[in-house]
Amino acid sequence: MTKSPDYPKFLMKKLLAVFFLITIVTFGGFILWAGIAAVPGPAAMLALQSDQQVVITDRNIYITFEPANLQPSTGLIFYPGGRVDYRAYAPILRQIAAQGYLVAVVPARLNLAFFSIEAGEPVLSDFPQIKVWAVGGHSLGGVAASYFAEKHPQVRGIIFLASYPADDKLKNSDTQMLSIYGSNDGLASGAMIEQNKTLMPASAQFSLIPGGNHAQFGDYGPQFGDNPATIAPEEQWQQTTDATVVFLQSLSH
Repeated sequence: MTKSPDYPKFLMKKLLAVFFLITIVTFGGFILWAGIAAVPGPAAMLALQSDQQVVITDRNIYITFEPANLQPSTGLIFYPGGRVDYRAYAPILRQIAAQGYLVAVVPARLNLAFFSIEAGEPVLSDFPQIKVWAVGGHSLGGVAASYFAEKHPQVRGIIFLASYPADDKLKNSDTQMLSIYGSNDGLASGAMIEQNKTLMPASAQFSLIPGGNHAQFGDYGPQFGDNPATIAPEEQWQQTTDATVVFLQSLSH
């Protein structure tokens, strides 16, 4: 059978239509996947309530935790882990604020922080009274925090929770770094933390939480691929708070 002279054009149109359909389905699947975030647990929702120690304010584009009885001079901007509702980190962030620090947690587009690296910029602008800034994040949020710090030299320190930098651009900078990780972490293991030390300055500090895992840096339930923790979430939150506060104190000296 003789093919029509227009057959190549017809075939190309069919192939483009199939490619377009595959692209739409793939993109749609990604959107659906990313849009399903782990929700905050009861402890996180309770930690989002103001009291005599900490004032919590939902500012639409981020949430702040502020000590009720003093004006802080040091602030921390926090990025959530991948596919985790940013409110799930309220237990730790509230405890840090209660120690005298401004803390802001920023949401992420599609629940993936690398889509919202500049989410912390409005916080810097809205609080000019803060003299010392640090950024931090959990898992993927720690990577986003390090990218943010690269572009904002006023950031003096980075706190990585079960995370590490994506590259070594800050390795020879004056930026201070703190890495907090759990011994039972199934997603950012101690071996991975050790391997990526080469991306960080020689002055970087490391704080191991024995029995801690990946998911217990927040309050959002178990996480696929993680190992069970052998300590209570409250203990992991307290150890994380203690290490973070000591680090923030060192930045202001």
